[in-house]
Amino acid sequence: MTTTVHGVEELKVLAGQDLGSSDWLEITQERVGTFADATDDHQWIHVDEEAAASGPFGVTIAHGYLTLSLVIPLFQQLLQISGVSMSVNYGLGKVRFPAPVPVGSRIRLTGKVGSVVEVSGGGVQMELDFTVEIDGSDKPACVGQALYRHYS
Repeated sequence: MTTTVHGVEELKVLAGQDLGSSDWLEITQERVGTFADATDDHQWIHVDEEAAASGPFGVTIAHGYLTLSLVIPLFQQLLQISGVSMSVNYGLGKVRFPAPVPVGSRIRLTGKVGSVVEVSGGGVQMELDFTVEIDGSDKPACVGQALYRHYS
């Protein structure tokens, strides 16, 4: 279920709140290949299905930064913010990739709002503690903190 807030004052109330989980998203070879083209990272473990079959993971895997970039669209399923003039990614903290994401697997995002503090310019900085889970895996694909700034 998506949490919806209006304005920075309502965002402040979310500090400490669990936002739940996004829908599952399948990681396809096409998505991985497109990301490889966009970033010029064509390492065989991502794009060469034949070589990857005899590699350490048995299949091609998603780039760690692809997994991280998917936090953005998956987060939109957890929290919708209206009544702000602008929202920006401000940074990341403590990002780790504990497990590879095999092509063909499904991932989802879970999130909890950490702190929400005022910043200059009439805005707030919100910390999102997140985990990208892999369907059927005991280990997450990615864990970290995302920082967003939202302005009135």
